[in-house]
Amino acid sequence: MKVLITGAGGQVGRALQASAPAEVHVLGKERGTLDICEAAPLVALLRAESIDVLVNAAAYTAVDQAESERERAFAVNAAAVGVLARACSAAQVRLIHLSTDFVFDGSQSTPYRPDAATHPLSVYGQSKLAGERLFTAERGLDSVMIRTSWVYASTGRNFVLTMLRLFRERTVVKVVSDQIGTPTSAASLARCIWAVTAKRGTPPVMHFSDAGVASWYDFAVAIHDEARALGLIERSVQILPITSDQYPTAAVRPRFSVLDKTATWSELGLEPEHWRHALRSVLAEIRA
Repeated sequence: MKVLITGAGGQVGRALQASAPAEVHVLGKERGTLDICEAAPLVALLRAESIDVLVNAAAYTAVDQAESERERAFAVNAAAVGVLARACSAAQVRLIHLSTDFVFDGSQSTPYRPDAATHPLSVYGQSKLAGERLFTAERGLDSVMIRTSWVYASTGRNFVLTMLRLFRERTVVKVVSDQIGTPTSAASLARCIWAVTAKRGTPPVMHFSDAGVASWYDFAVAIHDEARALGLIERSVQILPITSDQYPTAAVRPRFSVLDKTATWSELGLEPEHWRHALRSVLAEIRA
């Protein structure tokens, strides 16, 4: 199997390349090395390289910045997805596209199923939903969209690395406690994606994150405690829970965005891993 990864320089793209099965040949394309907004050269590349599957890990993920860069967010998260879907359909390539829990408004109190109604609150969420709709309209050849949440890794820009920096710089850190979701390590998500590539006939929309639930405050406390135990931070830091109103941001975020993964775990035969166990593995990787 030959797999093309767009966004190969991002945290999910790197995790995919690091965990690729032996029987898979990976062609990674980072930002600037492949124009995902032009269909014709993309189709030509897919055919010339005999690509079987394209994993789209490219995305505009600056949630707050998207509020003032709407055009750029929609270009990457929506228009480009339509181009990729059409190109893959034309070249008979299976497309695996990643989306987000931010397409939901957080008004539920139970985990969101793949068929739940969408209602994004932010430009970022709106752009990702627009991409979902273009994916659906152009979808072909057993393509799959995977929604995920709160992704982090040992490199890149993410909540875990931000917290580690703040713990080293400050004695008190305030973190929002009324937004609930599930952290997902990029390595866990990569395992899910590789399981999808190995199986045909999967549902067109799937949800995946690590197991369990947390607020951003819970996540921060876990990062602190695990990092302290591993020696990644030298002293304990006071972490204070605050409300979203006390920490205003440009983008409105869903208060509850836990995804229902039960169908995905069953379909792919994946063993759920609690987010804290996955976090421990990522912090160990940072220490190494």
